[in-house]
Amino acid sequence: MTTALALITCFIIALVLTPLVKKMAFKIGATDQPNHRKVHQGAMARIGGLSIYVAFLAGLLILQPENDYLPYILTAGTIIIITGFLDDLTELSAKWKLLGQVVAAVIVVIGGVQIEFINLPFDGRLELGWFSIPITLLWIIGITNAINLIDGLDGLAAGVSSIVLATISVLAIIQNDIFIVALGIALLGGTLGFLVHNFNPAKIFMGDTGALFLGFMIGVISLLGFKNVTIFSLVVPVIILAVPISDTFFAIIRRVVNKQPLSAPDKSHLHHCLLRLGYSHRQTVLIIYALSAFFGLSAVIFTISTLWVSLVIMMVLLIGIELMAERIGLVSHSYRPMLKLVNKFSNTPKRP
Repeated sequence: MTTALALITCFIIALVLTPLVKKMAFKIGATDQPNHRKVHQGAMARIGGLSIYVAFLAGLLILQPENDYLPYILTAGTIIIITGFLDDLTELSAKWKLLGQVVAAVIVVIGGVQIEFINLPFDGRLELGWFSIPITLLWIIGITNAINLIDGLDGLAAGVSSIVLATISVLAIIQNDIFIVALGIALLGGTLGFLVHNFNPAKIFMGDTGALFLGFMIGVISLLGFKNVTIFSLVVPVIILAVPISDTFFAIIRRVVNKQPLSAPDKSHLHHCLLRLGYSHRQTVLIIYALSAFFGLSAVIFTISTLWVSLVIMMVLLIGIELMAERIGLVSHSYRPMLKLVNKFSNTPKRP
């Protein structure tokens, strides 16, 4: 009952607070102006993430989770909110945004949030030793930016994040991890409340204030929530986050192939590719929601399955992601190694 109350309260707080944040955004000049890379036509308020943050804090006050990690997570999350807010207000350079993310990630690592080992099949366990710190930092900063990168259409980042958080919360309930349930539910409620105002046609954007905060918190929560999963402990959050992770991965490949800087913006992300295929703005968002839900369900099945079923699920997902990337042109329209291979075998003459 307390969890349901917190979810509803966080939803209502974000729902009511977001219009007030929108008014404040226009007063202080925190607006997103249209350009050749944007799909919106007029100025939009872009600090909507503040309402998610306030709702999240309210949820924690209701649930009052007790954990030694919490002070470090809240401190780091506040640094991320400040970093995103300053970027939405003044457009920080990439190095300053990265610095804020690194400082926040280092704080939670100091607080004990680390990938110290990875559970392997057949009761194996890989101890990471001193590699623990750089791998943890890479994961948190990577997921932070992955969520930020998919924030390109109305309701996209908020919706995908909601599906991810719902999946994490369900798995945490199955594992009876009260702390992760509290974090997930508080963040989910706030994100859903904001999504009401952010879904197409959006009245406000979450901006880097929200995208960086959601990405950072999801990165941290996913680490804490799956430390003790018995099969491939790091695979479960990767499956849950398959949409933003794969979009980021193929963006890196695309820029390497095209000899562009990794930070160079483009219009070839997953949502851009779907729009080019003729899907409407809303259809594109709903398709990506469906993909996220599919991966979330796959993660739940993966967690409760036997080793061999889990291996099959993992292989099918990897092949499916690659085929989808080639089909819609996530890297380029000429990058189709697996499709060419499939066509080659399908066109091979059969012996009489």
